[in-house]
Amino acid sequence: MQDFKYFLKDTIRKQVDFSQTAQSRGLPPPPIEKPCPENARKIDLPGGRDWDTVQPVTLINAIANRKSHRAATKGSLRLSELSFLLWATQGVRKKEGAYHALRTVPSAGCRHSFETYIAAFQVDGLDKGIYRYLPLSHQLVEIFTRDNLEHHVARMALGQAFAGKSAATFIWTTVTGRMEWRYGRASYKVIALDAGHVCQNLYLACEAVGCGTCAIAAYDQEYADDFLGIDGEEEFTLYLAPVSKL
Repeated sequence: MQDFKYFLKDTIRKQVDFSQTAQSRGLPPPPIEKPCPENARKIDLPGGRDWDTVQPVTLINAIANRKSHRAATKGSLRLSELSFLLWATQGVRKKEGAYHALRTVPSAGCRHSFETYIAAFQVDGLDKGIYRYLPLSHQLVEIFTRDNLEHHVARMALGQAFAGKSAATFIWTTVTGRMEWRYGRASYKVIALDAGHVCQNLYLACEAVGCGTCAIAAYDQEYADDFLGIDGEEEFTLYLAPVSKL
């Protein structure tokens, strides 16, 4: 704990010159969403907050019932339910110009550095595979499909088998340049804080669709990045959360 404290103090107080950030130098911020190949397959998600399988749940009950579930799924996830969970964790409430979007979760400086990947195992209407959420259009883009996906995701999570026995596993990556544009080296602190905001929303939203989740921060960094096809530098894996029907 002492090492962590000194790391934060050194990073934020001594090494960060905010006058030299890209924002201070007048450079435009990075795009708020990764582009897709022109020929990529996109899947429209039920939207408009019209999720027929989402049950009303009070905030008090959602908080009181929140717990981690490390169990195999007891059924498939409807596409409308996945749509709701994606909206609850990274959905756009309002776009403000080309470089800012207000979302359902807070983020330092409204920078929202995360990309959401979904390992779909049992989701109605989706082939087993890896997809990426497109929050601006509320769609999924297919990255690739694979029959033995469960094995790879469990290996990604350092052998934690439940990561590959869910209906779907959320995998969040961070595109660090979005946060560094404003905060420089202090970005790594606020990216970690933002990850907690996102995953807590997932925990609470699961209560409305009869699901459970469990945050995973123990994973094979290089294997996860390579499997998702990201460079591990400008974008890297940060957090996982399997979602299972209870």
